[in-house]
Amino acid sequence: MTYAIETDRLTKDYGARRVVDGLALRVPTGSVYGFLGRNGAGKSTTIKMLLGMVQPTFGRVELLGHELSTLAPAVRERIAYLAEGQPLYGWMTVAEASRFARAFHPDRWDQRMLDQILDHFEIPARAKVRRLSNGQRGNLALALAIAPDPDLLILDDPTLGLDTVARHDFLLSLIHLVQREGRTILFSSHILADVERVADRVGILVDGVLRVDCPTDRFKEAVSKVVLEFAGRPPAFPGCTGLVQAWEVGRRLELVVVDFGEDQRRVVESLAPLSWDVAALSLEDAFVAYTRGPRRSLPVFDDGPPEAPAAVVDRGAA
Repeated sequence: MTYAIETDRLTKDYGARRVVDGLALRVPTGSVYGFLGRNGAGKSTTIKMLLGMVQPTFGRVELLGHELSTLAPAVRERIAYLAEGQPLYGWMTVAEASRFARAFHPDRWDQRMLDQILDHFEIPARAKVRRLSNGQRGNLALALAIAPDPDLLILDDPTLGLDTVARHDFLLSLIHLVQREGRTILFSSHILADVERVADRVGILVDGVLRVDCPTDRFKEAVSKVVLEFAGRPPAFPGCTGLVQAWEVGRRLELVVVDFGEDQRRVVESLAPLSWDVAALSLEDAFVAYTRGPRRSLPVFDDGPPEAPAAVVDRGAA
């Protein structure tokens, strides 16, 4: 197993505040890794440390098998970065913006791929960038980021501000890119449905600590909601292994539990509810439940070393 991104005890302090705390992040080569967390969890700071834009307090970063601090220009050219609202020069035409970007990557530029993306999304070469729709500008920015044929693409909320159709088109472009052999994407987004569609693995930061690191489907399958119905006010829940949250809603007691099994079943049945049921959660619902409480109460969800990534599919196309 090789990793496009690997960090060891990566930590960032701002004064007395620890923003990223001992991060051990491993993104398998060829995967789409959904990097999630609430505002202030440390995602953007982590991404900036990965790119060398912010210096860590301590810790180590490797990208594409090379130490970040000694990254050669030839390796840096294999890494692309795209953030929400990344500026494009509005006074340029699309063709001028393309030539401008190409000047920075003359040896790796894939003009054929760029032209295919622009044609697919009907982005005219002569159009002024400022005249494009938000969706067209988003897809142009993605096209310019991937035209140098990067091995690693880091995306920080790239679809924020795009409408539903524009986001759908953007994700189709993303899937097309990943299906090319060996490409790796770190995808941070507040739109969990987007991550769920394309990410084969997910990491969740809570207060700067990586609390979840596993295949996306595994996380969704493992985090369950348990609803217990009572005749009157529910009794206090005594706790159980893997408990994420427990709260009262009228005569119901609702739980979120990781890996619900026989041990948890016995605890639930010991409360003698009138009825109870277990339901799966979407990635968004599981994320909300997992990040709502204090981090000390959360079970760490790490399934061990990542397996080789499976083929990427559009999970929203069923």
